[in-house]
Amino acid sequence: MSVRRSLAVARHELRLLRRDPAPVVILIAMPLVLMAFNRPAFRAALTEAGYADVNGAEHVVPGTAVMFAFFLVGNVGFAFFREHGWQTWERLRATSTRPVEVMVGKAITPLVVSAVQLFVLFGLGGLLFGLRVRGAILGLVLVGASLGICLVAFGFLLTAVCRTIMQLNAVANIGALVFAGIGGALTPLSTLPGWARAVAPATPSYWAMRGFRSIILDGASVGAVLLPCAILLLFGVGFGLVAARRFRFAETKTSWA
Repeated sequence: MSVRRSLAVARHELRLLRRDPAPVVILIAMPLVLMAFNRPAFRAALTEAGYADVNGAEHVVPGTAVMFAFFLVGNVGFAFFREHGWQTWERLRATSTRPVEVMVGKAITPLVVSAVQLFVLFGLGGLLFGLRVRGAILGLVLVGASLGICLVAFGFLLTAVCRTIMQLNAVANIGALVFAGIGGALTPLSTLPGWARAVAPATPSYWAMRGFRSIILDGASVGAVLLPCAILLLFGVGFGLVAARRFRFAETKTSWA
């Protein structure tokens, strides 16, 4: 594997992102709007759950951040479908770049975007909405990094199984809402119906929220998020293995064009 070729693919993706950063800006601006509207409601929910001295940001910031992080999954797939729409996929395959180098290069930009999105949302959550982190900041970083890896792997999985960009867009958006709802990102887990609480641990969003809540609300140390991080990474490994088994570089994808 050539790191140089993977970085070349990544630089190409970053150039495209610089030319049209609007989707990323929207995925940062929209969560902030929702946080402003929903924070009072979450304050009441957290108070009822037994937490004292809270203002609602303790749930609305990580919850909204997790939900909109899942919307980045579609962007992972768009990087592949765009090549098919522009008729450049065959040209890429004809180069000396190996499939694994293409995958690594395509993964770098969404990982960077995920890190920037979470950093900005948590940072502005503190500045604008009074989010206070009671535990170890490093724990937030570890959960965010594990979530980003998991989401990129999930994006590869959807790219592998979806044949058209419309399928990818629909599954990615619906999946983001379903995972956010069942995983306790939209509302605290304690307010969900029994069946949702029972299946919640089967979603990556549940483990991301569990890790964030441990640090933000419970004031936990880094050790408390090792299990959520490990399970998020296991999700990522599982998604990646299925994607590797199913992905066909010779398969033609249908894009917007």
